[in-house]
Amino acid sequence: APAKRPRREGSPEGPRGPTAVSDRCDPRLWDTERLCQHLSRCGVGEPGLLRRLRESGVTGSMLLDLPACALEVTRVCLPAERLRVLACLNNLRQQHVDVMKVFNDPIHGHIEIHPLLVRIIDTPQFQRLRYIKQLGGTYFVFPGASHNRFEHSIGVGYLAGCLVRALKERQPELDITQRDILCVEIAGLCHDLGHGPFSHMFDGRFIPLTRPDLKWKHETASVEMFEHLITSNKLEEVMKAYGLVLEEDMNFIKEQIGGPIDETACEKSWPYRGRQKEKSFLYEIVANKKNGIDVDKWDYFARDCHHLGIQNNFDYKRLLKFTRVCEVKNQKHICTRDKEVGNLYDMFHTRNCLHRRAYQHKIGNIIEIMQKADKFFKIEGSGGKLYQISTALEDMEAYTKLTDNIYLEILHSSCPELEEAREILHKIERRELYKFLGETQPETMREIVKNNSLAKTIANSKPEKDPPDVELKAEDFIIDIINMDYGMKEQNPIDNVLFYCKADPSKAVKISKEQVVSKLLPMTFAEQIIRVYCKNQDPNIVSAAKQYFIQWCIENDFTKPQDSDVVAPHLTPMKKSWNNRRDDEHRAASEPSCRQRLPFDK
Repeated sequence: APAKRPRREGSPEGPRGPTAVSDRCDPRLWDTERLCQHLSRCGVGEPGLLRRLRESGVTGSMLLDLPACALEVTRVCLPAERLRVLACLNNLRQQHVDVMKVFNDPIHGHIEIHPLLVRIIDTPQFQRLRYIKQLGGTYFVFPGASHNRFEHSIGVGYLAGCLVRALKERQPELDITQRDILCVEIAGLCHDLGHGPFSHMFDGRFIPLTRPDLKWKHETASVEMFEHLITSNKLEEVMKAYGLVLEEDMNFIKEQIGGPIDETACEKSWPYRGRQKEKSFLYEIVANKKNGIDVDKWDYFARDCHHLGIQNNFDYKRLLKFTRVCEVKNQKHICTRDKEVGNLYDMFHTRNCLHRRAYQHKIGNIIEIMQKADKFFKIEGSGGKLYQISTALEDMEAYTKLTDNIYLEILHSSCPELEEAREILHKIERRELYKFLGETQPETMREIVKNNSLAKTIANSKPEKDPPDVELKAEDFIIDIINMDYGMKEQNPIDNVLFYCKADPSKAVKISKEQVVSKLLPMTFAEQIIRVYCKNQDPNIVSAAKQYFIQWCIENDFTKPQDSDVVAPHLTPMKKSWNNRRDDEHRAASEPSCRQRLPFDK
């Protein structure tokens, strides 16, 4: 057999072998107390029976492996209790043996998935995620970025279970139930069901361009797709069979994915329906709106770094060991041990590096393809109604069919209306991509708003001194404005993180940036980057476009373009601030080791 690919340095080493299969899932590994809890939930928790089990120290393996005829002989079970206990044990054996499933994940190792999650995975709506790239068009630049939303979602479901179980074991007083655990796992598993083709390129760029008046985000579609998945596959009764209370737990799962169901409820002291305020911390596991520290990021940091070949210095397994729940202002929050503040800064720095080096890489062609194909590419939804790419999100049956496959469908189509989009795809196949002219930033604290007039301003910035022979137009340029931050806009995300100390683990405290003695912390936590591209491949036009771009930077008080290909020595002296002092400052700002960041107002 061929040798397995070695794990990249910096990727978390997932547990291997039997240790990865949680002993909480196997009833034969249950202790006496866990066994008694299960019998009580099954309705056979008579005090006398539970007392006899505890006195005899009966464990899961002892009871499950005991022959049926021996139940009464051991005096653990009375004749009147025998049939009900047997039925409960048989049901438990059947559930565990028949449908528990082990996945061999390249990041987390061998992980065991609850049977209800397996039923959700084995549906067309979830299998759709196999055909949506996790990093969208980044795959056209990074050959290793071939992973999909499917495996990421399974990883998040697994980590959600790990975190909630760790809290349950560490703090039994939190009264975390098996229902809570299962709902958190399902929310983690289904949090990305609503992603469209090429992931964030669809909801972050394509939809705002084609439907600017639509206030839509992929979390909204995830909630709708989850409802569609459950109803179309008739999983309601299956959920009940595993102990879920349908209305309450469905609300809880949807709220973890998309926030409060009723937007007006946000004004109330407790806006959620699925769980009461006493369990507020459960809403911070899958999608943490307080500070961005959640299992979704833990998985995609590890998974994306692994596939991109970028080192990941953040260790989520260590953080699992140092999390607990503390109460602050009558509300419970997940807190981290104070000494782990450096690990959290590593987490947010990893996020920033991934955005800078991979996530924000410009593949504008893909968006242009979808725009040109939008009116002519039809998808059949419920009742035979046809939808465009931009309207398919209105019908979950149509949206289920909308994946990255549109790339190949357009490429191999013979439809005359798709000719323009098809030609762009052929250029991508030939690697005739837009030419990167360079990137710049505002030198002052101001925000540049992306609009159609920006390209016109570059086209009007023809150098007066030694002008190029080529006349360029606005349509020759592509401008991409990227807002880079640490997850909380211009705020330091650690300001919103609660910590606890060894001396008093029950008390939550905050740690200011000044208390973290390190020269490697960023000066500011947000910046704006302007990247400019030329659509034309002709070397003469590209050379002229670079001169236009540099002149535009001078006129608008932007920093010197950060790209080694931008060579215009005859223009450089015109901008005195681009001499050594400013050059050194900007170079320092672009190096991760210094991490000086230029903030911008939002």
